[in-house]
Amino acid sequence: MSQTYFKQWVEEKKAKGSYALPPRIDGRNDAIIMVNDQPIINLSSNNYLGFANHPALKAKAIEAVQSHGVGAGAVRTIAGYNDLLETLETTIAQFKGEEAAIVFQSGFACNAGVIQAIALEGDVIFSDELNHASIIDGVRLSRSKKFVYKHNDFNHLESLLKEHRHLYRHALIISDGVFSMDGDVVNLPAMVSLAKTYDALTYIDDAHGSGVLGPYGKGTVAHYNLSGQVDFTIGTLSKALGVVGGYVACSQVMKDYLVVNARPLLFSTALPAAVLAPLNEAFHQLKSSQSLVDQLWENARYFQALCHEHQLTLLPTQTPITPILIKDEAKAVSISKACLKDGVYISAIQFPTVPLGTARLRVMISAAHTKEQLKKAAEIIAHHVHTIQ
Repeated sequence: MSQTYFKQWVEEKKAKGSYALPPRIDGRNDAIIMVNDQPIINLSSNNYLGFANHPALKAKAIEAVQSHGVGAGAVRTIAGYNDLLETLETTIAQFKGEEAAIVFQSGFACNAGVIQAIALEGDVIFSDELNHASIIDGVRLSRSKKFVYKHNDFNHLESLLKEHRHLYRHALIISDGVFSMDGDVVNLPAMVSLAKTYDALTYIDDAHGSGVLGPYGKGTVAHYNLSGQVDFTIGTLSKALGVVGGYVACSQVMKDYLVVNARPLLFSTALPAAVLAPLNEAFHQLKSSQSLVDQLWENARYFQALCHEHQLTLLPTQTPITPILIKDEAKAVSISKACLKDGVYISAIQFPTVPLGTARLRVMISAAHTKEQLKKAAEIIAHHVHTIQ
């Protein structure tokens, strides 16, 4: 097979100035990272609460290696699952206010596994047009009919439900809780209301809502006081929780079904103890105090106010995700590279992650940032946004 096409694609991307690779980070991921022996303000991490380098979580990981070893051995349906995994699934279910939870190897694996397991031939899926790539791939893997509704447009969704719902056995409505590239939040009450009216299951991917929205960071469902009214709540354990993995919170019946039907659980080795133990500690930290969630929001509001002062164009975010609209892809990449040279790491987001003509710098705020770091970063970003053509 010739590689000419792929070589040409890369060369064309480079010629346009829109080809970019991330820098190598030496050491830990935190509010400050080391790149080429230089301290850099990190505005590109999903480490919302600073848990990725939290001393208590690190201590638990080290303890778990000593007590449980470094690997799970095999898939859980063959090798069994250890006490730390059982504790984590019980903790997640209680935290999310649901009957049960299942831990997956990643949030992507969770969406890929759960959607195809519950949406079968003869069923129908209704999916928001801006849903995450892992949802899109999960939908593609299912044998259900699929319809895409306009972003957060529940009038459009209802028109599709009216036209198509009665033709299928089961219906599933899927949406992100927080949309990761724009920072806006699903209108969950409208979604749940339509699901009840048209006898549909509800599925929320709360990767960027868990640890961020709701009391104690319980997520989008708790933010709307709708715990127990969403059939499947998906989350990652690699963003606000700081480690790695994914989960679905659901009914006990659906857990019993998914454990023996979700392919990532059947064909991929379970998470190791060094991951499970710090995750248990992360949930303990969340349940114990609201302070880190409050600090995250305080930092986000502070930085977003600075952006307005510097006349940067923000997309209408409702969360700490702060997208600075640039539009031109090459310019976004150039600004990102210039900022890195001046001590700020900020990702340029471009097509196909976002539509053409909507390239942006996506700032990810953390509770671990200081006001001084955020002020300096805003000044550097604004300088390059206003000077680079």
